[in-house]
Amino acid sequence: MSTVARNVHYYVWYRVLAAPAEAQRAVAALQDDLATRTGIRGRVLMRRDDPATWMEIYEDVAAPAQFEPALAAAVEQHRAADFAHDHVRHTETFVAPD
Repeated sequence: MSTVARNVHYYVWYRVLAAPAEAQRAVAALQDDLATRTGIRGRVLMRRDDPATWMEIYEDVAAPAQFEPALAAAVEQHRAADFAHDHVRHTETFVAPD
């Protein structure tokens, strides 16, 4: 891989086992807050064959060192992990190939 800085794409997935309407409100507030803090507008999807599995997507993050703590703060502020099974949100990051 190259040492050239590339935008990072974040994929955060988790299972929502209770209160999906409340979870949806919390994630919407988290994403609004994150967009205000970082300029990155996320989106959320549900797995087609398992609507309890959700994925938040944040694309083209040019400054991951600033984005990651802002995401963590927004998750805490909006208690988004409270809706995830065992309070676990799995974060995976990807970059485009050279």
